[in-house]
Amino acid sequence: MNAAEQAELYREVAGEGPPVVLVHAGICDSRMWDPQWETFSRAHRVVRYDMRGFGRSPLVPGRYSPPGDLIALLDELALGPAALVGASMGGGISLQVAVARPDLVSALVLVGTGVRGHDWSEYVTRAWEEEEAAVERDDLDAAVEVNVRTWVDGPDRSPEQVDPEVRARVAEMQRRAFELLLPVGDAAQEEPLVLDVGERLGEISVPTLVVVGDHDAEDMHVIAERLEREIGATRVTIEGAAHLPSLEKPHEFDELALGFLAELEAP
Repeated sequence: MNAAEQAELYREVAGEGPPVVLVHAGICDSRMWDPQWETFSRAHRVVRYDMRGFGRSPLVPGRYSPPGDLIALLDELALGPAALVGASMGGGISLQVAVARPDLVSALVLVGTGVRGHDWSEYVTRAWEEEEAAVERDDLDAAVEVNVRTWVDGPDRSPEQVDPEVRARVAEMQRRAFELLLPVGDAAQEEPLVLDVGERLGEISVPTLVVVGDHDAEDMHVIAERLEREIGATRVTIEGAAHLPSLEKPHEFDELALGFLAELEAP
């Protein structure tokens, strides 16, 4: 039995209307969507969930697939086809689902999304090395701060230039992920669903909106341009935000994302 069969994902459902699933970033959990929870549920049946090893979803030993978990959730709740709104890692997972099970996806909103196979910059790889070193010396405070500094502040802002409440909220979610992951360690083995998703972006034909914060890492802008080119996505930059514009600039994000979805649903 694999890990996906051993534990249930925490999820919340609200509202009525065309289905939307909010897929959180790897430095967060489903709480990152607090600003969107009320606004999205006014016109949609909205689902948010904690991926395995985040928030209120346990991580247990065994093999598991985050895209496979999302597909299982969509099937269980009979949501498909649904619009997937994915941030960062959640966007990469949404891309895999769109390639593997296009029947389950009606649209994509990809926010600061990563893509498997991307040649990551020194800025990002150095942060990953700093995080790993902090974890190895059991310094969770430092490991959390590396991620907050890299992704919430971004490469061109100091912590003093960022909303302290946003920094604190992300730090809390990131710490929770470490607390769930570290006791299990390598006994839990994450497996991708579509190994070559970066080479198959052209297979995605659903309407796609790509959103990136202007203070985000350069990698995310490069990937956004690639998604625009290879999927035919609409690309939009939100000013005054880094990797999590839905948290930093919720009004602007909601206006973009909900407007995009409303246009698709118009008769």
